[in-house]
Amino acid sequence: MGALVAGDGQSVNASNADITVVVTCFNYGQYVQEAVNSVLGQSGGPPVVSVVDDGSTDSATLAALERLPPEVEVIRQANAGLSAARNAGLRRARTRYLIVLDADDRLPPDALAALRAPLDATAPELPVSGRRTRLGFTYGRMRYFGEWEAEIPLPPYDPFKLLYRHTIGSTCLMRREVFEEVGGFDPAFPAFEDWDFWLAALEHGWHGLQIPQTTFEYRRHAGSMLTSARKQYRRLYRQLRRKHAELYARSGELAAESDLGAPARALYRSYWAWRPVPARVEAALYSVFFGRLSTAP
Repeated sequence: MGALVAGDGQSVNASNADITVVVTCFNYGQYVQEAVNSVLGQSGGPPVVSVVDDGSTDSATLAALERLPPEVEVIRQANAGLSAARNAGLRRARTRYLIVLDADDRLPPDALAALRAPLDATAPELPVSGRRTRLGFTYGRMRYFGEWEAEIPLPPYDPFKLLYRHTIGSTCLMRREVFEEVGGFDPAFPAFEDWDFWLAALEHGWHGLQIPQTTFEYRRHAGSMLTSARKQYRRLYRQLRRKHAELYARSGELAAESDLGAPARALYRSYWAWRPVPARVEAALYSVFFGRLSTAP
């Protein structure tokens, strides 16, 4: 990895060649070039880019994939779903850091530089509540664009809160060891597969770190996955609890790492675990605070 030397003698990253960005695409030909351009245009230089075509069937997407720059690897497979597509790209990667991006989304120009800084500066161990745990991934704020534009703040990384609310998203910069130990995204989850992934990372002792910067731009449109995922929320939450039963049994231990007191933890757990407020009511509340939103995520 190349580096420049700043005036204070400290090295400054000059290359993202040790990062692989896996862009997953299924019939998103109208967006994939924009997504790839946002990755190649990163400050610090372009990373390794792999686009996984998950069995696209429309001619516009196939043509768009053919027009991608020659330095972008295109991996083609029969349609197997988002998790399998991500895994196909990540398993071929040989770089130090990994990140996934859906073909209809974007990275801001300085996203990778901001996300890698804490990982570069820290050994994969971080003291938490008097114990040694491993800093495995970083993520920032998410900005919605398209049919609805807003930036919704989410809470800093908190393993207790993560049990009951999906507060991270998929587009995080992770150490390659995180992916290897977790084993990939689970195809058994048609949605919230990223929530499942970060719970599995927590089971392996990996923690995340939120940075105070926008590092991900999520396109809201009729085909956005959040719209359909909301309808499956309770069923998939039960599935998460069954799969990670031992982790949920440690909720009392993880509560020691949370900034919530006991009453707030009880309220947080009861509300976010089951989302009792209908989606349309949530949407109305979001619109009050963040602007127009057609369907609550």
